[in-house]
Amino acid sequence: MDHRPQASADWHALDLDSVARKLDVGVHGLSETEAAARLVEYGRNDLPRRPPTPLWAIILRQFRSPLIYILALAALVSVALGDVKDAAFIAGVLVLNAVIGSFQEWKAEQSSQALKKLLQIRASVHRDGDVREVPAEEVVPGDIVWMESGNRVPADIRLVSAHGLESDESLLTGESLPVAKDPDWIGGEATPVADRMNMVFAGSVITRGRAKGLVVATGMATGVGQLAMDVMGESGGRPPLLERMERFTRVIAVAVLVAATVIGALGVVLGGYSATTMFMFAVALAVSAIPEGLPVAMTVALAIATTRMAGRGLIVRRLTAVEGLGSCTLIATDKTGTLTCNELTVRQVCLPDGETFEVTGEGFRPVGEILKDGKPLQPGCHEQLGWLARAGILCNEADLHQRNGSWTWHGDAVDVAFLSFAHKLGWNHESTLDSHPQVNQIPFEPEYQFAASFNRVDGGVGVFIKGAPERVLAMCSEASCGEFAPDRWDQTAIGMAARGYRVLALADQRLDQPIGSDQVPSPPSELRFLGFVGMIDPLRSGVKDAVRSCARAGVSVAMITGDHRVTALAIARDLGLADDENQVITGGALQEKTAAELPEIIRHIRVFARVAPRQKLEIVNAARRAGHFVAVTGDGVNDAPALQAANVGVAMGKSGTDVAREAGELVISDDNFATIIAGIEEGRVAYDNIRKVIYLLISTGAAELVLMALAVGTGTPYLPLMPVQILWLNLVTNGIQDVALAFEPNEGGVLSRHPRSPKERIFNRLMIERTAIAAVTMGVIGFGTFRWFLPDAATEADVAAARNTLLLLMVLFENVHIGNCRSETKSALVMSPLRSPILLAGAITAFCIHLAAMHTPLGRYVLGAQPIDANQWGILILLSLTILPVMELHKWSWRKRFPGDQAAC
Repeated sequence: MDHRPQASADWHALDLDSVARKLDVGVHGLSETEAAARLVEYGRNDLPRRPPTPLWAIILRQFRSPLIYILALAALVSVALGDVKDAAFIAGVLVLNAVIGSFQEWKAEQSSQALKKLLQIRASVHRDGDVREVPAEEVVPGDIVWMESGNRVPADIRLVSAHGLESDESLLTGESLPVAKDPDWIGGEATPVADRMNMVFAGSVITRGRAKGLVVATGMATGVGQLAMDVMGESGGRPPLLERMERFTRVIAVAVLVAATVIGALGVVLGGYSATTMFMFAVALAVSAIPEGLPVAMTVALAIATTRMAGRGLIVRRLTAVEGLGSCTLIATDKTGTLTCNELTVRQVCLPDGETFEVTGEGFRPVGEILKDGKPLQPGCHEQLGWLARAGILCNEADLHQRNGSWTWHGDAVDVAFLSFAHKLGWNHESTLDSHPQVNQIPFEPEYQFAASFNRVDGGVGVFIKGAPERVLAMCSEASCGEFAPDRWDQTAIGMAARGYRVLALADQRLDQPIGSDQVPSPPSELRFLGFVGMIDPLRSGVKDAVRSCARAGVSVAMITGDHRVTALAIARDLGLADDENQVITGGALQEKTAAELPEIIRHIRVFARVAPRQKLEIVNAARRAGHFVAVTGDGVNDAPALQAANVGVAMGKSGTDVAREAGELVISDDNFATIIAGIEEGRVAYDNIRKVIYLLISTGAAELVLMALAVGTGTPYLPLMPVQILWLNLVTNGIQDVALAFEPNEGGVLSRHPRSPKERIFNRLMIERTAIAAVTMGVIGFGTFRWFLPDAATEADVAAARNTLLLLMVLFENVHIGNCRSETKSALVMSPLRSPILLAGAITAFCIHLAAMHTPLGRYVLGAQPIDANQWGILILLSLTILPVMELHKWSWRKRFPGDQAAC
């Protein structure tokens, strides 16, 4: 049953009487009986979320790959032919791949199980004539709810009355500052969510004041609920690696089918082989061409990258997302809480005499300095600055103190920012209040546009005020504004606001008449102007460098925020994303664009301001249509649909909401945008290693294909290698080395190159050339060796001996060729084997396993392996080394032909 009430998009456009009539509720709220009936009608006030993925589903997911399907088909063919050994080898690799992949994804799933419901709170509701507390899940449309500072809003609520109410809606709208509310305001139906002053929304937090309101929407019908539905229903973008591997697998499948059919037919028609013999040839060809070790090696490469990313602050929930971050061409990021701290900070102070100070530090922690002309001020050395700090402390309702070595705070963001600023000047909040006890106050009201505190000062009473510049300046005497005229100060405030600052003015006055706590104070006049304070939600540490690193890596950054255009532009300028207003587009302007126009806008605009959550989703989809692989970062509920729709969703772990974390495939544990750069680096290293593994497996598999084709083409009456021997090469000796190759460390310079084109296939020109040259070299030398050791009138024992010699040669080829695979362009001779001890150990282990098989009864029975003499050893070692100069020559040739392409490879 759909429990959504009628669309709640127009509640803000109705007067209170109309709202009450539509909800069928009186002035005393609902009765318990009516509330229970509505709970049945509308459903519980909670949000859906996907249950944790069960282990069995994680295991099944490991088998959803075309490559796995091909391997399973090869196993079935082997069983049909009675070749249990081949089938057992293939089954073993499938199980091993599933175990490794399932374990990694299960661990990631456990790491993300800290997710909790957003609405696990309680609400004060008016029922049966009394105010009572109920669980938020039991709030229904029509309930009258009472709220005060510190409460989380339990549902979408149309305000009835309010006193100094401000709400933090950043998780829903992206607006970094609390929003002042006015129950008497009525807007148009198209008014954006962030501008609906007579509404508060589920999940937001009351930062100041108190209010009463009517619940108009609960659960899935709330703004949060609609976003949750978008997340649940959105299919999302596909990781780049998955798309590339599926294309690659389709090519491999077609190539295997065509090669096996053509060679089999030629053998029957031209070579005079029997159909049974050629069918066995075809099976051997299929076995040699299919990279059986690739699923395990790819899973291991991604698992290694997952571990490395975890060490650098990224939790991976889906293995394929590892490489996706490395392949992204555009990062669409939220501003508030992602690029910025979501904590106001005083950045600039202007005194009445025109003296200006800069303030360092970020967030609420009082760590930083006050700078004058770039030089730090000593605490207590500037009297006028001290007056301003004192006013900011006394006209303040917040709390900021240090406990157990860490700073904690509570209250309105503006008040906390003032306390942090004062601490940097050496002022102590508690001691200042002790020496200047408050006797009365005028709380902040939207219609007043200021707050005032009356405190005892030197035996008398003083008033300390902060508020909007135009309001405070109007209450100040001209003499107190220094040598500048009042209109000059207006221009100063406007200039600070244009730079993205939230500007407040401060003033004080010594009262001639005392005022008591029982008196109602009136707005003061003839105040002494103390100066302006410019605040901003500052950039996180390292974000600016991270954006520059993205540019060097060829990754564009787009900022998508619900904040105002001016604020967004100020942050964008600081980041180097935009220089003027023409490079910023607002959600209102986007509404006038068609879906076909959006991709072109994405190509030129990098700052999107005042954007609604649904528009974030549209921007991401447009970026994908424009050809980008998109990574989206965010922490709020408003970011969740875009996180889900992106090729890779990156959620914030500390400040991120449950809905956002559940939508993301990667979670940044330290909430630092700069961590994304580490993720891009590890993702690119992972993709490089996957390409190395693919090259190793395909080139050696193609060498076996050349070997078989030469046998058919020359009329050789015997298979050079039996299917079980090919499986041994592919899954055991080569399988150990390709897994070890997945551990290859960063070659360096991965962040100085541009991402690969989203349309580029794994088998690009470089990979095709290298694979063809290596395959032909090993295949031709291998076939020549087989014929050399095969007498003209060969007995069954002679054939077995020749196959044994060829098998050892192919193992030696793999041991040497692994060095060529460590880099696509760098010489193997300049890369120390000690730099990759796991790969060195893997190569030695693979060789020792085959050596053991040559000297044990089981190896002789299964593989037909046996010891050879010293002369043969010497010949085979020399032959295996030929692959090294051949590939070194190709690398040298490539560097000469494409000198500018080395970084891209």
